Formats: sequence, structure tokens, C-alpha cells
Amino acid sequence: MRTNIHFIVNPIAGKGKNELSATLLEIFFPKTEFSITLKKTEFVLHATVLTKASIDEDADVIVACGGDGTINEVASCLVNTPVILGILPMGSGNGLASHLKIPKNLKKALTILKNRKVISIDTGTINGEPFFSNTGVGFDAHVISDFEENTTRQLFSYVQSTLRTLKKYHFKNVVELKYNGITELISPFLLFVSNSNEMGYKMSLTPRASLQDGLLDLVIVPELSNFKLLIFSILFLFKKHHWLKEVRFTQVTALEIKSLDNIILKTQKDGEFFLPKEPKIEIAIHPKNLKVCVL
Repeated sequence: MRTNIHFIVNPIAGKGKNELSATLLEIFFPKTEFSITLKKTEFVLHATVLTKASIDEDADVIVACGGDGTINEVASCLVNTPVILGILPMGSGNGLASHLKIPKNLKKALTILKNRKVISIDTGTINGEPFFSNTGVGFDAHVISDFEENTTRQLFSYVQSTLRTLKKYHFKNVVELKYNGITELISPFLLFVSNSNEMGYKMSLTPRASLQDGLLDLVIVPELSNFKLLIFSILFLFKKHHWLKEVRFTQVTALEIKSLDNIILKTQKDGEFFLPKEPKIEIAIHPKNLKVCVL
């Protein structure tokens, strides 16, 4: 029986010039062994629609061809199913692909798909919505909110969004944070929750995070003075942010973040802006419920 592989391409991810040739796919996946279907997204959340259709069409492997946002749309449909997720990193950050050591080189990434080595990875949810790499409340969410207003999504644009957000970001609200039997009140600069060890662009707040340990890595950074904020930013660039005593790390299976001011908190999930429908945020890990092709 031939393996049924569907490729879902986001043509505007990353530099916005993504093409995947049917001829190239036929070279890697001969018709005697594989059945290939190529689909392209045309609007926001179209990857979700196409993935659901591919599941109905009995796809064995569905390949997300784009960035972390595209991967999130495709993978969200595949959790707790036997369908395997494939990844061709074509985005700007590519955090999840980098953690899984899936290269941006197209032919090398296609070889990984052809070899069909599969592992099961953990996934997370924020208020029931899946994420696979990371989610966050505070500074990173505000950076993503600014970043999404850019017409281009490159590292330079991300740096610009970070600098603009640094100038204007002041989180004065107090939230109640519950995790591991602990309840604390905090006015956070950043609450970052990670399933993988990369945010994208080879940057990381949680270098020891694992996709297969059944745990989420939580980084808690309280409100900082301008001087401490500068120090944190510099240390982060060199992956030494743990040197700052105010930065705390822990691992959790679940946590709750609640705004005491009844304010809807800006969040991000897998590098896409996400606005919850209520002031309370519930985040949880779901062990090894997604199958992924890896090196």
C-alpha cells in the first residue's frame, strides 16, 4: 500500500516566496511507493481547513510547510490521532523545527520525510488551544503583537519590534500565579512557558526544555528597573539570562494565571498573537500525543 503524504504550503511564510515543486516531490517520493497531494493556503487559518480535509482524505503524513504558525495550525488537527506530522521549515523563526533538528535545506528536510523516523512529542494547551513550542504572557506577547503589524517577518523586523516594545512596555497589573501547589502574586515583566528549547532565530529562554519529558519549562521574570531590564536583554542575547537573580526557572505540568484586575491578558502561542476570552489563563502539558517525523 502506498503512503499517502499531503503537503500544506504557506506561500507567504518567512520571506513570502515559498514554492514546492510537484516535480521535485515526485523525485523524492516515487509514485510506486507514495501518493502525493500538494495544497497551498490562501487565507488566515486556511491550513487548518486544508488539514482537516486531508485527514478525511486518509492522509498518513501531513507536512506543514511554513513557520511555527503554520505548524501550529496543522499540528493542532493531528494531536491524539495516528496521522504523522511532517515539517518543512519555511518560516522566519522556525523554533520547533530547529529543536527537532529539521534543516531549512529543502532536500535534506525531504529526505527526513522519506525516511519516516517517527517520535511522539508532548504538546501544550492554553485555555484549550494547542501550542507546540511555547506560549507566554507579558513582554513577549506584546512584541509579537507589534511584530504582526509588520509587512515582513524577518529577524530585523523582530529586533525592531523588540526595541519598540522595550520603550513603551510597562506591565503594572498584578496577576495570581498558581503552579506546583504554590500561589503567588506578581506583576510580571515576563511569564514564559516552553515545551521546546528554542523560540526561533536560534534564541532560547529555556535551553534545557525537552519535547518528551512530560513537563513545561516556566520562566518567571518580575517587573524590572530600566537598568536591570538592560542587563537582562544583554544576558539573554548571550543565553546567560539565568545569571540575573530575579529570573526564576521551574518545571510544571500545569499552571494558572489570573488577572486580579479582571483584564484580558495579551498572550502569544507559537509566535502568533493570541487573546484569551477571559481573564484566567490555564496552561497544561499533554504527554506524547503527537507523532512527528524527525532526523
